[in-house]
Amino acid sequence: MSLRIFMADDDVGMRTVLHKIVEGMDDMQCVGEAENGLEAVRSCVELKPDIVLLDVDMPVMGGVEAAKEIAEALPDTIIIFVTAHSQYALEAFELYAADYLLKPFKTDRVRQTLRRIQKTKIRSKVTPARTIMLKNREGIMFVPVNDILLIYREGKTTYIETQNESYTTSKSLSELWLQIDGDDFFRSHRAYIIKLSAITKVNPYGRWTYVVSIRGTDKTALITHDKLEELQEFLRT
Repeated sequence: MSLRIFMADDDVGMRTVLHKIVEGMDDMQCVGEAENGLEAVRSCVELKPDIVLLDVDMPVMGGVEAAKEIAEALPDTIIIFVTAHSQYALEAFELYAADYLLKPFKTDRVRQTLRRIQKTKIRSKVTPARTIMLKNREGIMFVPVNDILLIYREGKTTYIETQNESYTTSKSLSELWLQIDGDDFFRSHRAYIIKLSAITKVNPYGRWTYVVSIRGTDKTALITHDKLEELQEFLRT
């Protein structure tokens, strides 16, 4: 699911940073920018973005006031405050802001928030399964989601590993990712989904990649440097 993101900040450097973060992520698109709150409101009403990244301290109209008008006009649009001023946090959350990113922030903190929202939006349209049904030449098999330790893709085949069984399917990782019930799974790499509670250790493998050992199986997974930082940030929250 692709998310359309609008950003408003009177600091052009900050808008550039946010733009690079958004455009560097899969299924994320920056649809517009503004340097003040009034411009942000007018543009958002026209563009109807999924997410608005709002600075609090902006000229003409501040971010909090702009958020109120955007929320009134576009109740389904998600607002995230990006600011150096922590004192506005309570008021921000009273406006049902999805998050409050305090400057200076780590880029992975922004990515984590956007991916969390993306996953929530996807799952609001798809009912997660407790059991995954797989069809192949041998018949129909049922795999309880709670038993899954690792899912990975090799060529045109997807492998699902549990402690006692290994299954194959032609379903893509993206398709299976939508069916997974719960937050105990992490997309560590474009070819791997791992169960968080099954991770035993992570070892370096090259300059930007790591190998993840999975409890209950002799299989391993890959995780990129950026994804490892995202995972560490996720586990701290």
